[in-house]
Amino acid sequence: MKKKNLIVFDIDDTLTKSENQHQTAYVEAMKSFGITDINQNWKSYQNVTDSYILKQNFEANFKRDFELSFIKDFEIKMTELFVNLPETSEIKGAKEIVDFFMRETDYAICFATGSLLKPALIKLEQANINFVPTLVEASNSIYTREEIVKSAIKKAKEYFQVKDFETIISVGDGIWDLRTAHNLGVHFLGIRNKNLEDFQQENIKSHIVDWSNFDFQKIQTELEII
Repeated sequence: MKKKNLIVFDIDDTLTKSENQHQTAYVEAMKSFGITDINQNWKSYQNVTDSYILKQNFEANFKRDFELSFIKDFEIKMTELFVNLPETSEIKGAKEIVDFFMRETDYAICFATGSLLKPALIKLEQANINFVPTLVEASNSIYTREEIVKSAIKKAKEYFQVKDFETIISVGDGIWDLRTAHNLGVHFLGIRNKNLEDFQQENIKSHIVDWSNFDFQKIQTELEII
């Protein structure tokens, strides 16, 4: 089916139950490089991405400028730690929904995550989520969520050979995901109840607990797409 619309998926706690494993591996990787004074109030950061948070903590601990070249070795260490933690499983119904969009709708899919790339790919693989690696954008060389999502959209346009998508829906579990969607002028679907109060304070239009009993027509109506 020709794709004319797009779903942009966040990964951690949107498609995969991986937030705890991610944060454990991430923090332990920082400590292994001598970054021991770590601000773990993730909501306090201007950009909630692995690269930006690593930059901020690196500079706070070592009192010198951060360089993106550091991420290569950091990602290797974080990945080593991640694969030794309990395997990632899907958010209920996630695999089925990704297949649904690809096989039964005119919506293309791509993935935009604040995670570093290698751990993100492992999460999707462990959870048995169908994905094309070239459609996954991560934070290895990008600090902001907005630029990550824009890059993912660009990759989807190229892969699906679409000049412009008529409708774009971003899906995520964090308040930063909602704000990113607003900043980019795209629709947003919230998932999980962890940040529901934050979502409601910012007048979210559509929200689901997980992917079970998914009613896409209802969501499109709430988002005023149909």
